[in-house]
Amino acid sequence: MALQGPEELGEQVEEPEDLDEQDASSVSPAEESLPAGPGGDEEPGEPLLLAWDRFSSWLHCVCVVGFDLELGQAVEVIYPHQSKLSEKEKTSICYLSFPDSNSGCLGDTQFCFRFRQGSNRKSLSFLDMADRDAPVCLKRDQGHYYGYVYFRQVRDKSLKRGYFQKSLVLISRLPYVTFFHSLLKIMAPEYFEKQEPCLEAACNDIDRWPTPHPGRILSLPIMGVVIKVRIPTCYDKPGTSQLVQSAQSDSLVSIVLPTIHEVDLFRCFHPVFFHIQMLWELVLLGEALVVMAPSPAESSDTVLALVSCISPLRYCSDFRPYFTIHDSEFKEYTTRTQAPPSVILGVTNPFFAKTLQHWPHIIRIGDMKQAGEMTKQMKVKKLKNLKTLDSKPGVYSAYKPFLNKDEDIIKQLQKGIQQKRPSAAQNAILRRYFLELTQSFIIPLERYVASLMPLQKSISPWKSPPQLRPFIQEDFMKTLEKAGPQLTSRLKGDWLGLYRQFLKSPNFDGWFRNRRREMTQKLEALHLEALCEEDLQQRIQKHTEVEAVDLVLKLKDKLSQAEREQLPVCSGTLTKLQAHIQDIILALPEDLQGILHKPSTP
Repeated sequence: MALQGPEELGEQVEEPEDLDEQDASSVSPAEESLPAGPGGDEEPGEPLLLAWDRFSSWLHCVCVVGFDLELGQAVEVIYPHQSKLSEKEKTSICYLSFPDSNSGCLGDTQFCFRFRQGSNRKSLSFLDMADRDAPVCLKRDQGHYYGYVYFRQVRDKSLKRGYFQKSLVLISRLPYVTFFHSLLKIMAPEYFEKQEPCLEAACNDIDRWPTPHPGRILSLPIMGVVIKVRIPTCYDKPGTSQLVQSAQSDSLVSIVLPTIHEVDLFRCFHPVFFHIQMLWELVLLGEALVVMAPSPAESSDTVLALVSCISPLRYCSDFRPYFTIHDSEFKEYTTRTQAPPSVILGVTNPFFAKTLQHWPHIIRIGDMKQAGEMTKQMKVKKLKNLKTLDSKPGVYSAYKPFLNKDEDIIKQLQKGIQQKRPSAAQNAILRRYFLELTQSFIIPLERYVASLMPLQKSISPWKSPPQLRPFIQEDFMKTLEKAGPQLTSRLKGDWLGLYRQFLKSPNFDGWFRNRRREMTQKLEALHLEALCEEDLQQRIQKHTEVEAVDLVLKLKDKLSQAEREQLPVCSGTLTKLQAHIQDIILALPEDLQGILHKPSTP
């Protein structure tokens, strides 16, 4: 769902309203189509779900990774047992599930990683429908898996190494980082105490959950605990949480999660918060960034915070919350023979301080446990000053921001630290700041792209749907003089330069492809609705049988396209179209009726 500018566009095809003007409590189309029944009810219109289909809608599998003195890290258990992982995927999971030895993570540590899928596995068709209503940043990842890790390292004299080291890892395509970390806090301690039978019971619990449909409030029982969550939809007002707080009737609910995916931005950016605006620009433009941190937890949280700081815009390049020298993309991402790729890496191994010192932008993060303390004012440091991972925290870059620094947000956050403002409040201030900055930037683009839609009166049921007009960069740049970000942002600076650079970035390419697809589908839907309003019976009387058969076949194609692509048609349109097809068929001779009533082969 796209953000819209405040101006109407005359006779043009009506695009969705400005999200800012929507009432946060309004019911989204995603929620309208869903029942309010108990969590385990079958979804309407879903195929009958087989064993482990529900589990697969949340997780690909659960892995246990242990340390063997002779073999090193090894996958000890994969559950469910029929889950498929290639050898390359297993190797990636092994290396990414343990902190580097220099991290010294004693006790329990949680972090996440992301790695390429070894083979293209098709997702279940009913999940594509659920994905339709999800915000772009929460759609399931088709090319990568996320790994959510609960790592335990404790002294154990009975073992040769003197330490017990094991990780419980959830593998999923879903970027629900807060939810899965909360789930692991319940599952992992029980597993480490009771071993595999407990894991089997937890997976069976998950296989009884409803599928993760955006817009529904779900109660998810797991190992005697009930987690209550709401999956956001693309219709939600940005920056709001629509989770209904636990009522008295929720006596079984143990945990209510206000968010399934958001990390604590203030805690993550605290070591470098004087440079948050510059970091926002670097992420927006898809610049190569590396985060050097003391542990995988701090590395992964910081990378996820960077990716989310341009929300609701989707970060379209690759990002690795925790990256190691054993990663299959290590050579590809560290080569000096070409410019660093558009990627954000999170690392902890000191080796990277040397390997990646040619990268243009490096963020050095210190220990986040000191996040309540006042941070000293820091200048952006030159890259030549970064020799080792022991270097002082800060941002090492030669980048010159396009926009003037916003001193107000820095003063506001500093005041919060002095007054010991709760971290949740600081996080909310920072999240709102990033949201407003991104909206100010993207609304002029949305307004221009909406103007590329053909006029509604140009849609004729008897002609192909009209095409979108092309995006012309100079035409867009001309609109910024009167309808640029200055309408909604007080920030001064070289906005035009920032837009020119953004239009070359993977983030623009991904955003525009998505908007173009949405608008093309809107045109197809309007064309379908125009067809349904026609008196096809009367029209067909003027045509030959061959032309009538041709029309039936074309209408059937339209119907299957609408169902396959889930076109945003008005309620009842497809039923009406099906009735039109039936009426035309019944007006034809019986021999043709028999042929046309046969189901078409895909």
